[in-house]
Amino acid sequence: MGRIVSIGECMGELSEAEMPALLNMGFAGDTLNTAFYLRHSLGSDWQIDYLTAVGTDGLSDRMVDFFRAEGIGTDHIRRLSDKTIGLYYITLKDGERSFTYWRSDSAAKRLASDPEALGRALKNADIAYWSGITLAILSNQDRLALIEALSHFAGRGGTVVFDPNLRPRLWDNTEVMRGWIHRAAAISDLCLPSFEDEATWFGDTDPQATIRRYLAEGVRRVVVKNGAGAVTFTCEDGSIATLAVPSAERVVDTTAAGDSFNAGFLAAEINGATTREAIASGASLATKVIGARGALVREATGA
Repeated sequence: MGRIVSIGECMGELSEAEMPALLNMGFAGDTLNTAFYLRHSLGSDWQIDYLTAVGTDGLSDRMVDFFRAEGIGTDHIRRLSDKTIGLYYITLKDGERSFTYWRSDSAAKRLASDPEALGRALKNADIAYWSGITLAILSNQDRLALIEALSHFAGRGGTVVFDPNLRPRLWDNTEVMRGWIHRAAAISDLCLPSFEDEATWFGDTDPQATIRRYLAEGVRRVVVKNGAGAVTFTCEDGSIATLAVPSAERVVDTTAAGDSFNAGFLAAEINGATTREAIASGASLATKVIGARGALVREATGA
């Protein structure tokens, strides 16, 4: 059996219901979305665990129950009696989403405050998956603790997979964000950035520039997503290649497009696919996800 630990913050998701004045309630978050799609894309010989922190209140209980119902492991979720989960409200316009957040007191901000718990969570895992958002919500001390834990994990032979997922408003300023993203990339084996973000906040002129920058930081492999455009990636011989991917027939909601691509890509590679085949698999899953409403679309994986 293999084991993947996905690390980050899951929040309560509020969205418009069909009936006026009512809201739908769900759960989502970038690393949770990827864990969800990994769970529904891989067989029972793979364990998918989620590492986060939540409260002890009813809403936190409901979230943990949701994880369990979806087959996501909860043994490494910290319960904090003085905190609760974050919330966000999602608004859609022409398939694009905007968010309003309530997360200033989120328990997940302390997911890395117990180094011993981090070590236990990563012990005997094969893959650790995290993102720039995971890093952004933490204190500087906890950022260092998480990076150190993942560095030790990588040193023992574990694979660290990182999606930079750049969200400047979660950081003090863009310079701080860039510095921590570089530190995170330096301990990661595989980096899965989105070119639009990288061009905006790092000034990359093209996806190849994004790849060269992350390789220079010490990442072994880079796969650059580019919306509906071609995916650019590193080959086994060190060269850089591109692969065109089919466009979605319709776009209903772009939430979790990148998260689901990451899951489809990783699941395919785990199952023996080549890089090109894995990219095609990730793109296929993402097009299904953005063709429906919400971050977690069971029908996209046949679940």
